[in-house]
Amino acid sequence: MLNGYGATIVEGAWLTLTLALSSMAVAILLGLIGAAFRLSPVRWLALLGEAYATVIRGIPDLVLILLIFYGGQDLVNRVAPLLGYDDYIDLNPFASGVFTLGFIFGAYLSETFRGAFMAIPRGQGEAGAAYGMSGLQVFFRILVPQMIRLAIPGFTNNWLVLTKATALISVVGLQDMMFKAKNAADATREPFTFYLAVAALYLVLTSVSLLALRYLEKRYSAGIKTAEL
Repeated sequence: MLNGYGATIVEGAWLTLTLALSSMAVAILLGLIGAAFRLSPVRWLALLGEAYATVIRGIPDLVLILLIFYGGQDLVNRVAPLLGYDDYIDLNPFASGVFTLGFIFGAYLSETFRGAFMAIPRGQGEAGAAYGMSGLQVFFRILVPQMIRLAIPGFTNNWLVLTKATALISVVGLQDMMFKAKNAADATREPFTFYLAVAALYLVLTSVSLLALRYLEKRYSAGIKTAEL
């Protein structure tokens, strides 16, 4: 099947999934930090959060990937000699891809999380504080569970876009399924076959993700009544 390249493309698909999950973990962390900054009463923190979201969302993903990967590698090799390390440092494509995608989609998730937090009635947090909870207890026990329910639709969209954006990391040498498919297509001169296979694998991945996230949305929405117009 696929002229003997089926196994190597499946191997690349596993790497793609690992990249997507790892990047999303970084994006969730940065998204929460970004949302907290943007909602902060401290003006410079709010401005920093807004700058992060605005700048990153305004630059194409591919440009950021190339800028962070090659620019980051140049910066590391300029700083390393100052710290007494003279050997040339090659950044790991997987680690670079995880950080880059996480950094990019953290900006998008900061908007998703910010909107979800703002949709929670202010009285919820005030009630927790009146009950004697600390700020962290109010945040994790009252606000976060409600935020998750409200953020899932936006999170789903960002996850699907991030999953497809993993294909861009192949330009910096990561041997994901897009990289494997390109090599197979070049070797066999059958690009349509291999790129169609990759498209099918991405479709399977995103379809399964949609089913899982819809189930999660229903689970978090259990017992919630919506107003009928």
